[in-house]
Amino acid sequence: MKKFFTTLSNIWKIEDLRVRIINTLLFLLIYRVGAFVRLPGVDASQTDAKQAEGLVGLLNMFAGGSFSRISIFALGVMPYISASIVMQLLGIAVPYFAKMQKEGESGRNKINQWTRYLTIVITAVQAVAYLNSQVTANEILIANPMFTIMNTMVLTAGTLFVMWLGEKITDKGIGNGISLIIMVGIIATLPSAFLAEFQNRTTGTGGLIAFIVELIALIGVVMFTILIVQGTRKIAVQYAKRIVGNKQYGGVRQYIPLKVNAAGVMPIIFAQALMFIPATIASFFPKAATNSIIIALGDYNSWLHNILFALLIIVFTYFYTAITVNPKQMSDDMKKNGGFIPGVKPGLPTESFIDGVISKITLPGSIFLAIIAIIPSLANLVGVNNLFARFFGGTSLIILVGVVLDTLQQIESHLLMRHYDGLMKTGRVKGRSAVPAAAGTTPTAI
Repeated sequence: MKKFFTTLSNIWKIEDLRVRIINTLLFLLIYRVGAFVRLPGVDASQTDAKQAEGLVGLLNMFAGGSFSRISIFALGVMPYISASIVMQLLGIAVPYFAKMQKEGESGRNKINQWTRYLTIVITAVQAVAYLNSQVTANEILIANPMFTIMNTMVLTAGTLFVMWLGEKITDKGIGNGISLIIMVGIIATLPSAFLAEFQNRTTGTGGLIAFIVELIALIGVVMFTILIVQGTRKIAVQYAKRIVGNKQYGGVRQYIPLKVNAAGVMPIIFAQALMFIPATIASFFPKAATNSIIIALGDYNSWLHNILFALLIIVFTYFYTAITVNPKQMSDDMKKNGGFIPGVKPGLPTESFIDGVISKITLPGSIFLAIIAIIPSLANLVGVNNLFARFFGGTSLIILVGVVLDTLQQIESHLLMRHYDGLMKTGRVKGRSAVPAAAGTTPTAI
């Protein structure tokens, strides 16, 4: 406990770090206040009792309850995340955007500008769909055409403002702003989920013992998730020795840390998108809604749904790792800098060696990621309420663990730069952004 208070004191002594933390908290406070401001023309009394389930429930969790509350921040940063993913895929498939990614700072500025434009388009489309699907006629207080036009503009402006807050947090605060906004939205639902589960256990089945067992299981899942997020396979790289004048350069051994889960949370997001196709088909074809397979695929607790979900996650983990980690570029960069892997010839053998290592570590990483993704369904089967079960795994838990580790790593870096002790007595806090420089990729916001 003394170490904890000493660390807090050291953090407060560093003026730059103190200002950044205060700025971050103020920006996040602005976001949370805006999450309770409802859209103009909406009857607030009709929206309080709305419950969000399925994909809507997941989006509502990311938006901190704004989605079901019909707030001006209802769409949150998800349109921006979608635009970022599209631009990342375009950078792989379209030569024009691939060339732009290699232009350094100017190229990144152009890509960011394109991402903002695409965010406006995606937000406008999603805003119309959101107003038509989530706002019923009895909740609208003004004429419908004007209501849709006005609130499409309001929702678009709200998303752009949230995106601006995220950029300000990144520049003036601590940590990745977009990731922190998503994390705050997820944490905002934790107290109500915790209280609901406590009441459910104490007044229903299981009692207090079952609730304590659930908390122990949750801690175990969090620890398991941290192992997956931080797990790396280090490849030794030896650099050739060079003599320039009277000085020696190179001749040192470094390591390329290849992450066990290089794809992050993206495979779960892609797999979830595909798993909602049966429900979409059923909405257009009423007769298909009675099909037993369609019903099983739409049931989050069914074995068919979870087995297919896990298989899709494994496939998408390999796919996303293949398009984001480039062994050829890593091999070329090592060769240009005079580096080589001991026992492996430069060039194609090095590329094949790195590709083989990635393939080997991706399999256990994808299996573990699939296990984390289906744990919420398993928690539901043993009686955990749906809202609290989401914290046992899936997208929300991976985002929480990754963002917390990244933020703690940045705080520790500020402490070590000023010659203070780190956050831990032994070892260092490792964030999820430890991506090899030769990989030629930048970690996404989530």
